[in-house]
Formats: sequence, structure tokens, C-alpha cells
Amino acid sequence: MPFCRPNPFPQVWLAPICALLLTPGRACAQTAGDLPAAPVPRIATEDAGGSQTRVPFFLALADGPAMAAGDAAGPGSKEGAVESLPVLTMSPHPENERYWISGQANSIFQMHGHFHSPYQGTNSLIDDFETKASEVATLYLGYQLWPNSRYNTDLIVDFENAGGRGISQALGLAGETNVDVVRNPTLSIGPYLARGEIHMTLGLTGAMTGQDRGPLALATKVPVRRFEIRVGKMTLPDTFDVNSVGSDSHLQFTNWTIVNNGAWDYAADTRGYTVAGILEYDDRIWSVRYGIAAMPTVANGIDLDWALSRANGQNWEFELRKGLFARLLDPKREGAVRVLSYVNHAHMGDYRESVNQYLNGQVAKPDIVATERSGAVKYGFGLNTEQEVTDSLRLFGRFGWNDDRNESFVYTEVAQTVLFGGDYNGRDWRRANDKIGVAFVSNAIKRDHQNYLHYGGLGFLLGDGNLTYGREDILEWYYNAHLWRGLFGSVGGTQIAHPGYNTGRGPVYVSTVRAHIDF
Repeated sequence: MPFCRPNPFPQVWLAPICALLLTPGRACAQTAGDLPAAPVPRIATEDAGGSQTRVPFFLALADGPAMAAGDAAGPGSKEGAVESLPVLTMSPHPENERYWISGQANSIFQMHGHFHSPYQGTNSLIDDFETKASEVATLYLGYQLWPNSRYNTDLIVDFENAGGRGISQALGLAGETNVDVVRNPTLSIGPYLARGEIHMTLGLTGAMTGQDRGPLALATKVPVRRFEIRVGKMTLPDTFDVNSVGSDSHLQFTNWTIVNNGAWDYAADTRGYTVAGILEYDDRIWSVRYGIAAMPTVANGIDLDWALSRANGQNWEFELRKGLFARLLDPKREGAVRVLSYVNHAHMGDYRESVNQYLNGQVAKPDIVATERSGAVKYGFGLNTEQEVTDSLRLFGRFGWNDDRNESFVYTEVAQTVLFGGDYNGRDWRRANDKIGVAFVSNAIKRDHQNYLHYGGLGFLLGDGNLTYGREDILEWYYNAHLWRGLFGSVGGTQIAHPGYNTGRGPVYVSTVRAHIDF
């Protein structure tokens, strides 16, 4: 989750992008890529023994359309399919080397016009014509100590550079429209270490199954039953709450509460990264994983609290690689169901206590910082599902809930979220690597949080100075086009009702243009 800062590139760079997207003969759109901070593993292909492995989501997403176009030799291939795969990176990545070197760059331009707004406060979405741009570039490096063995170790080091700002400085929306930006414009403009982790595979059987190679998993074969261990600096959405239809801001959706579960306040600094340890067990059609990670010292802070006994985020997830509708559809259609739970311990404030201080005349307005205490607890649950329906159509959904008693501390201000949507590839119009996606998400907060905002309290994202409460409802669409090799372009838009849960403001429409390149 990169941060906001002044755009180091003049916005004139958008003109050639727009011209490229609108040139006759080129469809406007985009495809799959990276997350508020990076790639994410997901379901993979099935070997002869029926086992499935998880692959980096950006590879799976890129492979999806390619296989739809026709991969006679690959999993999921159809009779009469075209035998050659299109190149989806600027240069190929060898399968038989122990090292991995790749990169990506993602640029998002967004704009919105005037909307109904009788008032606005410190953290409001601005009622004015706005244009904002962001850019994120990542260098992925990896080295495999023992290639494709039953016991494998990958060393992963990634560097990232991020810039630009979101609309209204990424304030005023629980479902912010650009997941490539964050809310801290004071951070260094130089490259930073995004990931520095050790990934170990401990096989429990000699039977091996194929795995797509990528920057977070370098092996091309892994044991059917195995433990996987990750330790170091990482982002938790690399491993938890992964969804091949809606987890990628670089080639799919861009809204915070669509690419991630908005009610999952996952441990991270303001850029989206933390130091963590994850233990995972993988079997033929199911996986279970547990992770413990460092929390920031303050809400949306860049510094982590290194005392895990005092502050930590613990996460559990069960994944079944069978879709909810597997019995109604062709059982060979890919699908998955994931159940997530988490508990955060951190130096957090209490919404009800903050409101009571204000009503008792102790403070001029509610202030969540005044009620912060060490050892405060926030917990929640999530459901994540995806289902392939036809060769072109995939559906997905999420549900999330948290107790919303203590302050939203890391990701966004959401206590409950309901999401459904899908994507459709362009094979019917001979553009198999193009994709169109549509998703609807409805976000909510609980009564104490509502009262806190109503009486003028400020969160790290929200605060109009008043609140007439209603659910924040968001509809996003995109068309993503594969232009050439690793170059993609996208157009899209987002309609938001009740921005910041305020029925007195909005609706607002945000237009999006995106360019992405994979190296």
C-alpha cells in the first residue's frame, strides 16, 4: 500500500497514455498485477493425481486469459486451442534458473467533478474538480537455494518506489478509489525495501506437483503435502485473503475495499508492509495458515512496535479449493472458499469512551487519541470465494465483519463489508487477454463509530465534522487491454453513494485511466 506524496513526474505523461488507449485498433483496458503492496498466491493447476498448488496471483491472472486463448499443452486447455501462448512480459523469465529478476510499473490517473456537498470537514472528500496521479515501480529479486527439491528455500528481496497522491489526499472515503496510494505525504521519496523474506518448503511426501514460478515462489515443483514457512518483511495480503478475480490493483480493480476485505484491519505500516512469520500447511485440495505480525505504534504509522508480546496482529485462514457452486457447475471448473479470522493487539482508542468524554464536557470534540491504551483488542472475520462459471466468466465475493469497538488502526474505517462481482475475458471478440470487470461493495460502521463521527471526531481517513449515517455503496468497473507483450492499458470508473457514510454528501463519480508494464 504505497503512500501519497507529490508526483515526481509532470502530469503531461498522461496525454500520450490517453492517446495510446484511444488509438483506433487498440482496445482500452488492463489485466492482472500487484496489490497495495505486492503479488499474492492463489489456486493453481491440477496434476494427474488431483492435487492443486497455489501460484502467485499475478501469474495466475495472466495465465487465465492466455489459456482461454489456447494452451494446448497447459492445464485447462481445450480441444482445438491455439498452441502458442502470448508473451505477457517485456522479456521472458527462465524456468530453469535458480535466480529470479523481474519488475513492474503501474500508473493510475483519476479525476472527479463537483458533487452535492452542503458542508465538508478536515477529512472530507473535496467537493471540487480534482485530478490526481500515482505511480508505483517494483524490482523483484529472488534466489533458490535448493531448486525443486522436497526441501526448498527461497531468498526474496524486493525494492519499491511509489509516488503521487490520491483524490482529496486519500481522505473522505472508507473505500478509497486508488489502492496504490496511502495517506502519508511526508515519507521519503526514495526507493525502500518492500520485502526481505525467507520462504521455506518442508515436504511431507515425495510425490511432487507442478507450480507456476513467480517472484514469491521460485520452485516449479512442490510436494503435494507440505509445510511452507515465511519469515521477514512482507505484506500479509501476499498470503491471506487472496482472490484471483479481485486482489490486484495493477490489472483489475483499484478500490481498497474491493481488492482487499475492508473489514480486515491487517497488521502493516502506512505503506502496507510489516515484519511477520507465517506457517502454512498445504494438502491436495485444502490449506490452513497462521501468521503473526508487528503492528504500527500509532494508527496508520510508519514505525512498527517490535514488542510482539505487547502489540501484534494474529491471522488464521482456512482455504478449500472447491467453489461454493461446484456441484451445480462442471466440477472441473476452478473455485475456492477461504475463511479468515484475525485479532489485533495495539495501542488503540475506544469510540464509545471518546464519545462519552465529549458528552460529559471533558473535551471540545471526541478525540480517539485521548482514549488510547496499550493492550486494546480488535477482532474480526472474513469470507472470500471465487468461482469459474465458463471459459470466460468468473465470479467472486467477500464478506467481512469486525467488532468496531476500538479504533480502525491500519487499513481503513470499515466494520462490515459485503462484496460481489466478476470479470469476463475477451476471447469472444478475439481479445483473449483483455478483461472487463464489475464489482459492487457496501461498507458499514457500528453505532459507536457513527456517533464518534457525528459529533465531529476524526479518524485517520474520515471526518466531515458531522454525519447523517448511511452505508457507503460503491460500484466499480474497468476494461483492461493487453496492448503489446508486457504493456497493458485500462479505463474504468467508480460510482460512490454516501461517501464517508454521509447521506448528506454525494454521490460522486471517479474516472480512472491506468497504464501497467511488466518486465
